[in-house]
Amino acid sequence: MPNLKIFEKLTPRIVVNIAKQTLTLTLPNKQGNSDTHEFIISTAKNGIGSQEGSGCTPLGKHFITEKIGENTPINSVFVGRVPTGEIYDEQLGKEHPNRDWILSRILWLSGCEEGRNKGENDQGCCDTYQRYIYIHGAPDTEPMGTPLSHGCVRMRNEELLWLFDQVEEGTPVEIVAG
Repeated sequence: MPNLKIFEKLTPRIVVNIAKQTLTLTLPNKQGNSDTHEFIISTAKNGIGSQEGSGCTPLGKHFITEKIGENTPINSVFVGRVPTGEIYDEQLGKEHPNRDWILSRILWLSGCEEGRNKGENDQGCCDTYQRYIYIHGAPDTEPMGTPLSHGCVRMRNEELLWLFDQVEEGTPVEIVAG
């Protein structure tokens, strides 16, 4: 059986803390230790939950299943995970005040826990991937440190670009209440 402590030291991992509104990336370094990087984020305005249509952020063990937007400019607008060709600015925001802006990059999450954040439970679909839960960029005017998203994890665009380059598909992501 592999030694999980050694694996953890070799693998980048992300922890999203809903109570603190932080995302922490732990990266292995050349000395055999780990460096941590913490970012202020915004999770769901509707709180914690995994049911489809809830607008909540799901808890538990996840992984990055897809990285989207690698060669797009910062502030690129995505709809349905496809860049629209628009670059977000204040004027575009005013023209479309009710859009849920998904900008710059997308780290699409998949749940690992059947009935909690994967598949279905007695209340219906609770699948993070099928619910389109991402770590993504948001307009710089959007507050961070306050839960305001529709279920996703929002980040500042510059920070998301850096994070995107540090992780791979398969990187573990744990979302904790506090």
